[in-house]
Amino acid sequence: MAGKESRYVRQIRFAPIGAEGQRRIQGSRVAIVGLGALGSVQAELLARAGAGTMRLVDRDFVELGNLQRQFLYDEADAEDAVPKAVAAARRVARINSSIEVDPIVADLAPSNADELLGSVDLILDATDNFETRYLINDFAVREGTPWIYGGAVGSYGLKLAIVPGRTACFRCVYPDPAQGAQPTCETEGVLGPATAAIASLQSGDALKMLAEGPDSVDPLLTTIDVWSGRIRQIAAPARDPDCPCCVRRELPYLDGRRRAPISLCGRNAVQIHERSRPLDLLELAGRLRPFASVRLNEFALRAVVDEYEITVFPDGRAIVRGTTDTGVARSIYARYIGA
Repeated sequence: MAGKESRYVRQIRFAPIGAEGQRRIQGSRVAIVGLGALGSVQAELLARAGAGTMRLVDRDFVELGNLQRQFLYDEADAEDAVPKAVAAARRVARINSSIEVDPIVADLAPSNADELLGSVDLILDATDNFETRYLINDFAVREGTPWIYGGAVGSYGLKLAIVPGRTACFRCVYPDPAQGAQPTCETEGVLGPATAAIASLQSGDALKMLAEGPDSVDPLLTTIDVWSGRIRQIAAPARDPDCPCCVRRELPYLDGRRRAPISLCGRNAVQIHERSRPLDLLELAGRLRPFASVRLNEFALRAVVDEYEITVFPDGRAIVRGTTDTGVARSIYARYIGA
């Protein structure tokens, strides 16, 4: 076997994939939401496997503290505060130049869900908050798009494949947002092997679904603790016959038109997205320089004011570091960026 086919020969020799499964993988379109500890591993594994088109969505930028567990990035990316979607796309393109990579520096929201998640065969969850997962679930149920949930904190992680119409949806499993409350990376820390293990399991499900179809994956909730070495699989809960999402088709997370501030896991930071119009970052830099330390590149503006660091993106979104209090973050945004 020669030429481009040779790079996938070991994968093709794996009987459940074979030549036909590889053809389907190479013709697939996958969205990865979040390019942190989970998403960066997913992106690399799927790129090496030959996933035809990958849409890489992330709102954040690379920091030095990410490098302990987030693949694809290096110290230069952190020093330059490169957006994760951009840095990941650059690396993926060097790994496999035959696939199409679409990096999008944005926060997934009701207003852009159709644009960011539309026309894909599969969605991989690599987010850090339950609000966004409920939004993905609403979209997936409406469109019938399969998706794979995953999360990790400390040495522990879990994953679950969700196939609308066949398995329980995310709100069947977590009907009340309060039930999704978990320890955070900020308080518990997180190990790179834990996030890599969960991302690998998610990627394994992804390849199976792309090669053999969504119904090929069993609806099992898998948990793993890399410190104790314990691995457990249980059947996912059955579909709730009165689920507000997949049965009654109530989609409040997708129908909403305004998003609340979000505390970012492990970051001592809050994301604010109060504006619906773009910002002139050069003009903003001029306003902030008299009383703030300002750095500006083509992707974002970073300003340090007192004990807070504010990173502002061209769409008006900002990440306020130095607090987890959304009220404080909103006040800082209004004071320095505007209402």
